Amino acid sequence: MARQQAQLPVSSPRLLASAIGVAITAGSAGHMVFAAEKTDSKASGNAIALDATAINGEAQDPTSYQVEKASSPKYTAPLVDTPRSVTVIPQQVLKDTGALNMQDALRTVPGITFGAGEGGNPQGDRPFIRGFDAQGDTYLDGVRDTGSQSREIFAVENIEVSKGPNSAIGGRGAAGGSINLVSKKAHLGNSFDGGFTWGSDQTQRYTLDGNYQFSDTAAGRLNLMSHESNVAGRDKVDYDRWGIAPSLAFGLGTDTRVNLDYYHLESNDTPDSGIPYTIPTGGSAARTKSNPDKPYAGGDHSNFYGLDRDFRKGRTDTATFAIEHDLSDSLTIKNTLRHGTSMQDYILTQPDDSKGNVNNGSVWRRANTRVSNTETTTNQTDLFGNFYVAGFKNSFSTGVEYTREESQKSSYNVNTDTTPRTSAVTTNCNPGLIGAASGYNCTSLSNPNPNDPWNGAISRNYAGTDTQADTYALYVFDTLELNQQWLLNMGLRYDHFDTDYKSYNNAGNTTSKGADTSEFVTGQFGVVYKPAENGSIYASYATSATPPGSTLGEGMDGNPLGGTPDRNGNLLSSDMEPETTKNYEIGTKWDLLNDRLSLTADIFRTEKENARVQVDTTSYENAGKTRVQGVELSASGKITDKWQVFAGYAYMDSEQVDGGPLGRANDGNELPNTPKNSASLWTTYQVTPKLTIGGGAFYVDDVFGSVANTTMVDSYVRYDAMAAYKLSKNVDLQLNVQNLTNETYYDKAFSTHFANQAAGRTALLSTNFHF
Repeated sequence: MARQQAQLPVSSPRLLASAIGVAITAGSAGHMVFAAEKTDSKASGNAIALDATAINGEAQDPTSYQVEKASSPKYTAPLVDTPRSVTVIPQQVLKDTGALNMQDALRTVPGITFGAGEGGNPQGDRPFIRGFDAQGDTYLDGVRDTGSQSREIFAVENIEVSKGPNSAIGGRGAAGGSINLVSKKAHLGNSFDGGFTWGSDQTQRYTLDGNYQFSDTAAGRLNLMSHESNVAGRDKVDYDRWGIAPSLAFGLGTDTRVNLDYYHLESNDTPDSGIPYTIPTGGSAARTKSNPDKPYAGGDHSNFYGLDRDFRKGRTDTATFAIEHDLSDSLTIKNTLRHGTSMQDYILTQPDDSKGNVNNGSVWRRANTRVSNTETTTNQTDLFGNFYVAGFKNSFSTGVEYTREESQKSSYNVNTDTTPRTSAVTTNCNPGLIGAASGYNCTSLSNPNPNDPWNGAISRNYAGTDTQADTYALYVFDTLELNQQWLLNMGLRYDHFDTDYKSYNNAGNTTSKGADTSEFVTGQFGVVYKPAENGSIYASYATSATPPGSTLGEGMDGNPLGGTPDRNGNLLSSDMEPETTKNYEIGTKWDLLNDRLSLTADIFRTEKENARVQVDTTSYENAGKTRVQGVELSASGKITDKWQVFAGYAYMDSEQVDGGPLGRANDGNELPNTPKNSASLWTTYQVTPKLTIGGGAFYVDDVFGSVANTTMVDSYVRYDAMAAYKLSKNVDLQLNVQNLTNETYYDKAFSTHFANQAAGRTALLSTNFHF
């Protein structure tokens, strides 16, 4: 078989795994202690906690599920006084649940689902927040993390999820909300945390987290990770990745602090091609929403429809230089400069239904390919603190941002049929063509063979598209304390977004080009009433804007560059306006049981207007409208000193209100990837000083794959359990069993063709060393 591997090699993690193993063994014991940093435990009077090493701004129990404040200074009030839904997944929840990546972590937050990718829409994390695609709305320490990728969490301290339109905080997009990863940074004090996890399906994971204080004001931290595993219940799928994240900090505990951080991740996976949807006898065009098609593997849910040619390689590099200076006890200026790159390179075999298959017991193997690289440079300057005007306290944050983003996207040529065959091969796939008769491009639905001797050819296709964008932004946020009971929360951001693209053929000749300039102002406004110091009742309004070309081709861009072509077919400038989203929310937040347990509840209504819709085969207009409204509840923290809980519930009623002339048939339908009900419960109990047990249940309602509501995945409940035992102050063991009942369910639904099946029962035993 002619088989060509990726052109961009990814180095093996074997040496890194060995290094981590040696370091853990040599250490023999350790104690996981994050030393108290030299910062005020509580800000009082006119002072605020300004130490750059502080993660939540306040000293609090590192083992607690409760978090009092978001990491970004743009959130100018504690969470209990912030008039919007914000969920923080702390380090202890990540550890107790056995989360290994961002998707694992986000399953604990109701209202978030994941969509699948293929070729046009890239592989990688594709979260939906409150029913809106947030593929381009992930941030790292408050700076946009551009480029589609599958994110690790070995160097992540916690994850902050803000729900509702959030462009005022982060810029373009964020129609349903945003996700911010807070990285592990160097801190004062010496600590070491090393561990290895062995589990079912050949799982081996090694991690090291070491911090060393060089002087009274300087420290360094190093995080290492190596991971290898198959996937429970799935044939052939495997993951292989490694990462390194060093951090240096100078001036800790002084007026001027400097952080130097670097992050590197490489992966080499066999991607999951998913399970095909069933289709009616008349083909995919005959699908109806009265009886939507669901994924079906012909009786064996472990079936893998890919081929030995499949691979997915990735590489992410991010370098950050941040300097922070206290101008006074109540005023700080900070500058963050970041440069990052994100690469993807893959061939994924999709179980395709376009050849008249599935309903007759056969599956067409279609190759989706991508070679892409995204490069981002950002400089962000923030001034934050507090001041008094006419006796009223203002906690404020203001700043400016410049970002340059560049993306290059191309693909592979996959010649699926290199030998002469009948014309039926290119038009149909049926049991008579399974195997050699179709060059192994047609396979059995019930018994596919990933090791078929596929005889096609693979070569690089250098035709592609280059896209670049420049962002200039100015923003300001303020929490105004009218008195002890009434607060006003305000935010405003101006964005100037320029983007252009150039498509070219394999010879490098330009085939089309286009450009767009968008200017927009987004904001948020909230009124907070505090009937007691530990509680609040709020009403808020927030907006977002999604301009044309907002994802740079690194996501499902529902608003790509459009306009009127010139006589040569080149798009000179877009005449499309940004899509706009607005959110109305009423809620309440309370810190109970001596401020150990946080409870929240809110009612929201999110409306997306000016949505881009297709009006004919070549024209688009800003005429669409969608709506999601619902209720959310959450609880996080300690019920007793020994009993912790992290739980939530979301009800979402979604609807396409206006799909435009060509999409009007779907008006009134539910939005894809938007379950009506979703809930999560994770809880632990310290039975003895050495033994802790815990468990969780995660429920997601039926989810449609398309706005036509003709493809769907069923609801599911997944149960997890854990037990942790301290052998000594230096060594502990933890057992996690995920998907206890071995439930077969689907956690990613694509609009057509296929859905991705989640892992089956998985057992993970971790041994951790601390000192």
